[in-house]
Amino acid sequence: MGNLLLAAAAGFGTGLSLIVAIGAQNAFVLRQGIRRDGVLAVVAICALSDAVLIALGVAGVGAVVAAWPGAVTAVGLVGGAFLLCYGALAARRVFRPSAMQVDLGPGSPRRAVLTCLAMTWLNPHVYLDTVLLLGSVAAAKGDLRWAFGLGAVVASLCWFTALGFGARLLTGFFARPSSWRVLDGLVAATMVTFGVVLVSGA
Repeated sequence: MGNLLLAAAAGFGTGLSLIVAIGAQNAFVLRQGIRRDGVLAVVAICALSDAVLIALGVAGVGAVVAAWPGAVTAVGLVGGAFLLCYGALAARRVFRPSAMQVDLGPGSPRRAVLTCLAMTWLNPHVYLDTVLLLGSVAAAKGDLRWAFGLGAVVASLCWFTALGFGARLLTGFFARPSSWRVLDGLVAATMVTFGVVLVSGA
């Protein structure tokens, strides 16, 4: 029992260290959380997607994916193009204040879900972190690999829940249009940077 808990704790720590890093997905979840726009759906999609990908990595799919680098390249190009487009939209909100959505009411759940799905499944970094990296570390745990994977899944669930629902604590700050301009500027910079990296690296 003690070994299982240690393996799960190691998975939790490793998973959290990878997920917390600033990225396109986290920036999107933060913005949705602040706007209170489809937060439950967005958090559920991110956490469930990570759970599926981590399970695939622990099951050994990472080694299979590594044998076909062309698949990763294709996803990189599509994902990079998507992030560049999303970054351009965020940048437009910065330079066109009248187009910014300061209203904290609910937006379009369908749009939030579709964007979140694209942000998650078209991002090669997600596959590298969950399927390949976590899968490789889990493999080294032998019979304890599933306990390690479970810890990583719990870390993902805790992080996205805290990020999505905790963002509402910043509602007062983001009641000002200028604050949205700053956030959208950071989102645009993050998306464009990752988009360029993905396209140039693919």
